[in-house]
Amino acid sequence: MSIRETAVAGQFYPARVDEIRGMIEHYNKILDEHVNMDELLALKTRAVIVPHAGYVYSGFTANVALRILGAQKQIERVVVIGPSHRVYLEGVSVADYDRYETPFGDLKVDKMLVRKLEEEYGLAFYPEAHAEHSTEVQMPFVKYYLSDVSVVELVYGKEDPAHLSGIIDMLLDDPHTAVVISTDLSHYYDIEKANKLDSICLDAVSRLDPLELHQGCEACGKIGVEAMILSARERGLKPKVLDYRTSADASGDKSQVVGYTSAVFVEEAENG
Repeated sequence: MSIRETAVAGQFYPARVDEIRGMIEHYNKILDEHVNMDELLALKTRAVIVPHAGYVYSGFTANVALRILGAQKQIERVVVIGPSHRVYLEGVSVADYDRYETPFGDLKVDKMLVRKLEEEYGLAFYPEAHAEHSTEVQMPFVKYYLSDVSVVELVYGKEDPAHLSGIIDMLLDDPHTAVVISTDLSHYYDIEKANKLDSICLDAVSRLDPLELHQGCEACGKIGVEAMILSARERGLKPKVLDYRTSADASGDKSQVVGYTSAVFVEEAENG
């Protein structure tokens, strides 16, 4: 049996279950005290955008979106899509393992979906691309909130957003499949410039405007975000930005920050 072993446990997030659970419970306590979570948890969504930094910086932001996803009872598989940071990659690599390791226990990889992606979309498996934090940091949340689902990990490099959008459309055609798009925003500007650049990204998502993404948004996962915007436009999904913050919220350093956001794409037919 092949296992996609954790590559960044103990670095981007704790390796110990009790520490991760404590962080998630802390995030949810803050949400329950300051946000109308009943309203958010009632949203019908199978597509979210989340950040992928260390949990101390972006875990709160990712958690709110993945908690909402976890409230969707019909989901049986989750496809996590993120950019490659470690290796140069042409196109999209699909993680062809049997299991995906998390501190909460392994997730089953949906091998039938892996085969379909390989056969219908020409995706290949490049193992060196899958020691990737942009996707891995989402998996403990997936296991925590949707413990019985299967998963597929997609890591992309140089890719056409329209082609990736076609994959997302195929995935969302199945009412039991959810898509998680992983991205951080601007990197290492002072807080004022970061807020300015990140506002372009947030506005593009809110307006479902792929052209605006190219007016200064510096998201590292911009290809995935653009693909999701294209699919949301095609499918009539309504975007809702949930949270925005920078690393300065955790570190206090406003001189070189990284931006983070999370969003959901709501099925309008379920929301009037």
